[in-house]
Amino acid sequence: MKPRLFKALAVSAVLSFGAVNSASAAECIAPANPGGGWDFTCRQIGKIMYDIGAVDQPVQVTNMAGAGGGLAYGHVVNERSDDADLFVAASSATTTRLAQNAYAGMTADQVRFVGAIGADPGVIVVAADSEYQSLNDLVEAIKADPGSVAFAGGSAVGGFDHLKPLMILQRADFNDITAVKYIGVDGGADAITQTVGGFTQAMSGDMSEVVGFLNAGEVRALAVLTEERVPGFDDIPTAKEQGYDVVAVNWRGLYVPKDISDAQFQDWANKLTMVAESDEWKAAMEANGLAPFTLVGDDFQGYVDNLVSEINAMSKDIGVIQ
Repeated sequence: MKPRLFKALAVSAVLSFGAVNSASAAECIAPANPGGGWDFTCRQIGKIMYDIGAVDQPVQVTNMAGAGGGLAYGHVVNERSDDADLFVAASSATTTRLAQNAYAGMTADQVRFVGAIGADPGVIVVAADSEYQSLNDLVEAIKADPGSVAFAGGSAVGGFDHLKPLMILQRADFNDITAVKYIGVDGGADAITQTVGGFTQAMSGDMSEVVGFLNAGEVRALAVLTEERVPGFDDIPTAKEQGYDVVAVNWRGLYVPKDISDAQFQDWANKLTMVAESDEWKAAMEANGLAPFTLVGDDFQGYVDNLVSEINAMSKDIGVIQ
């Protein structure tokens, strides 16, 4: 193998070798090493774009790990701000880190968020024998005595699992959120173990983390944090239908450089919509435990802007940032 080709392959993985020689082929940056959510997003969406004819050449995938997505973000902002052939994998972790100033002072308005087309829904669950039969029961218990309920979650303090119940409580006009107990553990399974064992009264996590425990009858879901009930789990009510206007999902989506034209931005939005509507993407979601969650273009940008603002304010309230 020639040294130049070896170097290129070491830096990026290409979905088809035919894409290497094309300067105009689209590129997707996965801000992490191969494997994991961002890599999945680039490879699946890029492959399907080509398979369904949304792009006429295979999409090149470049892995750029570092700083929890911050290295890739800085690369796009500082070096490729007008590259119309570039898109980047993103998720709720991206917006949470931006909201908490984790990307060395960079802000969410330095790129444009194209859309999300799948998500791992947020859930609030309790042990199967819990006294709390509804989300309202849980909220009212916290309002009456904040110290009586502790949540476990798979993220650290200030992470998305911590913020989910706080969003719900704020919709219930409960603002003493620093009084709400939260225990961050190493992943969703550990968080459920804490709850089933009675060490915490509720668990905040994602649907993919609780499915096995739900099927085994060990936990009961009080709410799913989506716009509509999740297919296959139709007995779990949404927080919205219980009076708490919260949508909190680990979405899978894309952003693009800020300085591309509106027409180029809309072109990426159209391509992502084509993927969302394809049978290939529906199969990929089913195989990887994702639920439908489609927000594209300006609607998604508005969702991101509101989410970043809310998480920033809440993170200040609980002392994660100044």
